[in-house]
Amino acid sequence: MARKLIDISVPLQNDVPADPPGINPRIEYHDHQQSLPRMLGFFPGLKAEDLPDGQAWAMETVQLSTHNGTHLDAPYHYHPTMNRGERAWTIEEVPLEWCFQPAVKLDFRHFPDGYVATADDVETELKRIGHTLSPLEIVVVNTSAGVKYGQADFVNSGCGMGYEATMYLLERGVRLTGIDGWSWDAPFVFTAKRYAESKNAGLIWEGHKAGRHIGYCHIEKLHNLERLPSKGFMVSCFPVKIERASAGWTRAVAIIDD
Repeated sequence: MARKLIDISVPLQNDVPADPPGINPRIEYHDHQQSLPRMLGFFPGLKAEDLPDGQAWAMETVQLSTHNGTHLDAPYHYHPTMNRGERAWTIEEVPLEWCFQPAVKLDFRHFPDGYVATADDVETELKRIGHTLSPLEIVVVNTSAGVKYGQADFVNSGCGMGYEATMYLLERGVRLTGIDGWSWDAPFVFTAKRYAESKNAGLIWEGHKAGRHIGYCHIEKLHNLERLPSKGFMVSCFPVKIERASAGWTRAVAIIDD
């Protein structure tokens, strides 16, 4: 049986507008010559000419938020509690079985930027692809933001998942979801406008805040979801283990057996 692996992650990069200003990653690169003094310092008496081609090692120094790049959010990110009062799990406490499961894709590319998807939207899409959700299935959402990664308008692109849409998934046993936009919720610029008009604070981060009622994780800044079928694939998305953290970076991969 042939197996296809599709990378559904984005790289960590300098100078790419993948986050709001001020929280982007910073990567400093050190090549084999720039690191030579450090290597020589470890071994007194060693000279550059003693090394193969006079070269040391390459390495990088990285300054990151746990929410840069493709990352998995833990329940603790959304609220101090989950499951209506329990202490919310941090990223190193997320069950590994959540992170390697059969997956299904919801195609929401037709929704405009800023649209808040509803439970009815989820149900309609599941009917369209002929799928009934099973507990622990991973659900990924393909929005119009996916093809805009790296462009100036990426952060403000795509639809988001509302409270009712998120709870529809969680009530059916889904515990890990993902989206190719900057956030699981609608872009903040649209939510800010709705809040200014209504003064309803319940609109703010409503999809994330569903985790207060049923603890769950989601992946943000997925990529290449356009290449995936609607169903019939697995997703692997184990997070980096960071003590007491609200998120961890993940090399998310879709696995398709032909």
